[in-house]
Amino acid sequence: MDKVHHYGGQAVIEGVMIRGQRSAAVVVRRPSGELLAHREPLGALATSPLSKIPLIRGILVLAETLALGTRTLLYSMRVAVEEEGESLPPGLIWGTLAGSLIFALVLFFLAPLLFAHWLDAYVGSSLISNLVEGGIRIAIFVLYLKAIGLMPDIRRVFAYHGAEHKTINAYEDGVALNLDNIRGYPTAHPRCGTAFLLFVLILAVFVFALLGRPPLWLRFISRIALLPLIASLGYEVVRFAAAHRENPIVRLLLAPSLALQSMTTREPDDGQLEVALSALEEALRADAETTPE
Repeated sequence: MDKVHHYGGQAVIEGVMIRGQRSAAVVVRRPSGELLAHREPLGALATSPLSKIPLIRGILVLAETLALGTRTLLYSMRVAVEEEGESLPPGLIWGTLAGSLIFALVLFFLAPLLFAHWLDAYVGSSLISNLVEGGIRIAIFVLYLKAIGLMPDIRRVFAYHGAEHKTINAYEDGVALNLDNIRGYPTAHPRCGTAFLLFVLILAVFVFALLGRPPLWLRFISRIALLPLIASLGYEVVRFAAAHRENPIVRLLLAPSLALQSMTTREPDDGQLEVALSALEEALRADAETTPE
């Protein structure tokens, strides 16, 4: 098995999904208390040779992760209400994904742009205008995380998020995978999606500043058109930072994203750690079974 593969995943409703080399595993705790494990092979985007090419791989991984994350989240919702036997129509999966993307674009890109455009009448510098837009975007992101963190159901998801990070940290540290060892690890991880989003928002400030201050319609189009490039750059930055996390300069650059994860993770209980550990073990077994001799 490829020892340099970076395992990771996401929290779902009463569960954790771990993405392996060729398969994804999700473990969800049913209302009865029983753990339910589910596997599915990764799509062509994740296993394509293009997924190894810098910059291109960022787009492919992002697209595959969004689709996989949506499917596993909906699966966990179905398990939570004890309807495992029902099938979810593809339209619901892709409709949910499209709706989430549109909401994110409006909240984090269109809204800051409109506000910055309104301030342009009072700002003479295009650089300052772009800095203001970026600052508003980051502020909205932080306030959004703060707001959803007040919801009890989301707080439980954040606890599973913390359990996933603790388990991955323990695995990457090479210790025996048991609850006693996993408990002591931090709930933050440098490859977290929260870190990725923060890097994307920061990189967007610099990329958009290079464009100056064209007409509003062109600025809006540029925000959408350049988002894949910025996401690819963000993905490469996160990978590099995670691989060089012991470097003092890199650790300094990682500090804001690790601190921000205090808003998207919570200290899990042993039951949540058990779910995360089971998901990682299921992903490892799936990879071992599908790895050629």
